[in-house]
Amino acid sequence: MTTATFGTNAVDWETRIDFDRLREERLARLRVKLEESDLGSLLAFDFANIRYMSSTHIGTWAMDKLIRFSLITRNSDPIVWDFGSAAKHHSLSNPWLDTTTSEMDADPHAPHHGAVRPRAESGSRAGISTLRGAFNPNAGIAEELARKIKRELEKFGVANEPLGVDVIELPVLFALKSLGIDVVDGQQVFLEARAIKGRDEISLLTQAASMVDSAYETLYEFLRPGVRENETVGLVSKTLYDLGSEYVEGVNAISGERCSPHPHVFSDRLIRPGDPAFFDILHSYQGYRTCYYRTFAVGSASSAQNDAYTRAREYMDRAIALVRPGATTADIVKVWPKAQEFGFPDEEAAFALQYGHGVGLSIWEKPIFSRLVSLEHPEVLEEGMVFALETYWPSADGIGAARIEEELVVTATGCEVITKFPAEKLLVAGQRYFSVDGPLPTLRNAQSHLNTPEGRGDIA
Repeated sequence: MTTATFGTNAVDWETRIDFDRLREERLARLRVKLEESDLGSLLAFDFANIRYMSSTHIGTWAMDKLIRFSLITRNSDPIVWDFGSAAKHHSLSNPWLDTTTSEMDADPHAPHHGAVRPRAESGSRAGISTLRGAFNPNAGIAEELARKIKRELEKFGVANEPLGVDVIELPVLFALKSLGIDVVDGQQVFLEARAIKGRDEISLLTQAASMVDSAYETLYEFLRPGVRENETVGLVSKTLYDLGSEYVEGVNAISGERCSPHPHVFSDRLIRPGDPAFFDILHSYQGYRTCYYRTFAVGSASSAQNDAYTRAREYMDRAIALVRPGATTADIVKVWPKAQEFGFPDEEAAFALQYGHGVGLSIWEKPIFSRLVSLEHPEVLEEGMVFALETYWPSADGIGAARIEEELVVTATGCEVITKFPAEKLLVAGQRYFSVDGPLPTLRNAQSHLNTPEGRGDIA
């Protein structure tokens, strides 16, 4: 298994990403999980599942529309129904979808009338769902979609077996059920297939992380008092797109008193001297995502902020040390603090602060690490899993907090961290200031009244 980082181009002088192998291995893993299930077929509306199944893509603008859908049965290759001219594009550019089905039709031109022959039918077809209800319900879009699916289920002999679906609009669900189709939850089959990454997936995830390494370098150079959180979002986004990112999902830029509690959204706040600032950079390269936090102090850090960072790092390092095949998500979360230890009433209220999640074509895949679920429902770690671990700790002064995240690949003997921007200790970004006595220390507390006996702590 390799976590090599390649360039974003293909070359003739070096073996890099093998996209044919990527497509074949993903589909093969999905077939295995389908065969192991009690389902006859899988229907996907989720953007990541469609891409995993069919290796098709029409742009991230379509991710939340639920307009596209794809089907695979135990007896057939994937079929994709796509938006507008995208289906024609797939027919021209995606030869892996052009398969010959086992359907037999009467051939009026055969020597013996009524003889049958195989008929090739494209795996890429025009089709659309309800546009999340925007179509007039009386237009019958949901009913037509259901008829398309039933036709394929009957053709491939699985009409009487359960149809697993990942996510679905209610009118489509009702239309499928009205045709006698047994619709059940199919998301677990998809996520179980996607939990183990092949060598090309790991290389793409590593490449995506390396692009964020670069974005953090640019951000570290840019951070200073007077910068707005939203400016950092723009800077990081431009850096990633310039490097070849397919999609910058978000840059979670949080600073100063906004760090505790964590609001999970950036603002237009001005960053000030001595502020803590943490960032989560989420983007994708060839569909493969990152979830990658780093924390900085701007100009200097207070003792409370440094202590918070040290504690968050300790929880991270304890967790990483336990990652290996055969360990469980419960083993990991046991070394993390309980919600009550950092100011929350229960694990649901503190969810996603001490947290872990698989990373692949989406940012929250299997396995999940959380005290909310992992202690009672542990998942076993396996070689080839790629996931992110996140820790958080609020500072004792009630103002700041530290947030750290590392992405890991489970190897045969342990794990490898693929997020490389330095995070062992709290980094101080911004201008270095000098007084008449020399450089101001980067570890310093509130500056008011420091030139009085009280401020210096000379008064008992």
